[in-house]
This record gives sequence, structure tokens and C-alpha cells, in this order.
Amino acid sequence: MGKTRIAFGAALISVGLMAGPAAAELDNLNLKVVGTWGNLSNWKVNEGPFWNETMPEISGGKIKADAVPQTDVGIKGFEMMRMLKIGVFDVAHGVVGYIAGEDPVVEGIDIAGVAQNWEEIRGAMEAYRPIMEKQFEETYGAKLLATYPFPSQMLWCNAEVNSVEDLKGKKVRVYTTSMGDLVEGLGGTSVTIAFAEVVPALEKKVVDCGITGTMPAYQAKWYQVSTHAFPLKVGYSASFAAVNLGTWNRMNDETKAFLQKSMAEWENSAWEKIIAEDEMGVICNTGEGGTCTEGEPGNMKLVKLSDADTAARKKALEDVVLKRWAERCVAKAGVKCIDDWNATVGKVTGVTAPKP
Repeated sequence: MGKTRIAFGAALISVGLMAGPAAAELDNLNLKVVGTWGNLSNWKVNEGPFWNETMPEISGGKIKADAVPQTDVGIKGFEMMRMLKIGVFDVAHGVVGYIAGEDPVVEGIDIAGVAQNWEEIRGAMEAYRPIMEKQFEETYGAKLLATYPFPSQMLWCNAEVNSVEDLKGKKVRVYTTSMGDLVEGLGGTSVTIAFAEVVPALEKKVVDCGITGTMPAYQAKWYQVSTHAFPLKVGYSASFAAVNLGTWNRMNDETKAFLQKSMAEWENSAWEKIIAEDEMGVICNTGEGGTCTEGEPGNMKLVKLSDADTAARKKALEDVVLKRWAERCVAKAGVKCIDDWNATVGKVTGVTAPKP
């Protein structure tokens, strides 16, 4: 974590040096910004401090922000871009999976079961970014400023789940369509439940398992109502920062360039921090592999994946997940949607989506 803080400091120095001479040319802005969940690291460490502290500082006070997490204003994930589009907010941070129901092309950046490590997901998100930029403008009237992840998404179960076979018949909380497809491809039943409602659902056995990131599971205290940590890589909860096009178009060129440069520096820092906390999330939930730096650890059983588990994930991906996504995407955007995905995300991850 120390190296990450040093890297972030260097990034801010770099932005600050760039900002100084140009500050006089910047527009005076007071941006309304909404972020992700207030109790999780992406807001507490990345989004909130950047808008409320760093941005006013590096812009010489020209760009201020009233930034709040979605949990403070009662907005659900799927409402984020609707609010941005109509101008309720100038800038929004959100999770792709929550808005993908409106645009399966956007969904392609983080389809469940595809990327299996940090190199793959970052490469996939970078390769797919031009497609995302186009879709954000056309679907949401927004300019994409950054893409970044949450910690790796896996299963947390209040049931004996020691292999993929044990998922058969189990009820699993999901929050994206492709996650539901993966769970069903593995023989489980997908259930959509809001993040804030998962702990009581696990406690009362409304669901047997839930999917979320490693550190979010700890920060939301899933370890108190779960017994088994099943590290099947489901995804990385690809996230974004975007600005309303009306707000963007009113900025002068210097302000646009400054904001893009600043967000690029911020994006790199966000990736570094989330990657750094990913392994710690597992340690904190299970008490295995090291000392939890965030508080008292849980004592969940950390299941070891077998070759059979990996093979089952790949089969479900090919037989169910990609086929269903391809059908949704072609219905929305035509066969070009599949060609674009295979040439970007597919090329990076070595996965091919079929044409319906």
C-alpha cells in the first residue's frame, strides 16, 4: 500500500505541474458529481477525495465540485446515467453492469467469466474504450472520461460450496445480466438483489451465495453471514466516470484538456489502488495468507479451485454466457457488435463470441 500512495503522490505532482501555467485559462466550474457506494474504497479512497480535495487544489480553485456517493442521495446503480443524461449531475461514476441492461454493447466491456486476471481486464477495457466512448455519446449523451475496476468479483456463500458442482440448485445473488447467465450455466439460480440487501438475504437464506468484490465483501461485512469464499473469477465490475455532454460542450478547450489529463492521471492511480487491495480483501474475509490491515479478519473457508472448476467456468462461458450476450448485442446493434468485440476484448482475452 505504501508504494501505491507514493505512486499516487507522484501522479498528483505531475498533474499539478501541468496545471499551474494553465490554471488562469480554466473555466470557473462548480460541478455536481455523484460517485459509487459511500462505504466502499472506490468512493472513500478514489472518487470522493479526487473531486472534493484534489481537483480544487490542482486547478488553482477554478474547478470545484459538490461530490457525493450514490448512497447519500438514494440513487440506484441503474439510475445513474439517466440522471446524468437529463443534467441532474454534471459528472457520474458508476458500474457498467448496472446500466448494461439498456445497452448490451456497453455490457461487452466486462462480460462475466471472460477476463481472468488483471492484465486481461485492463487490456480488454483499454481495447474496448473507443466503442464505449461512442455508445456513451449516443445512448447517454455523455463523454467518457475514465474506466476503472472494482476488486475481482467472486462468490461468497453461506452454504457448503467447495466446487462448481456444489452450485447446482443454489440461489446466487447477481447484479448483471451476464453474471446471471454464468450462474445459470453452472447450474445455479440467479437472483437480483441490491447490494445493501445482500447481508440479510444471506443471513436468512433467501440466497445461498452472493457475488461481489473481495474488499467490498469485507467492507460490507459479508464475512459475518457467509462461510465459504469461492474464488471463481466472475469479473471486475468495470466502472466509469463520465460527464454530461452539455456540461462538456460549454467548457473551453483549455478546461477540456486539463480535465482529460487530470482524469487520465486519476485513472492510473485508481487502478493501482484497487489492484493493491484485491488480495487484502481475501485475507480480511478469510484470515488466510497474511494479516488483515483493515480490521478484524473473518474466518471464512477459502476454497481452492480445481481444474474441473476452471473447465466448467469455460464451458458455461462458451455455451451460455457468450451466446446469450451475442443475441442481445446483435438485436441492439447488428453483427458489427460481435465483430468489434472479437477484435478488441476477444483478442486480448483469447475468447471468441459467436454470431447468432
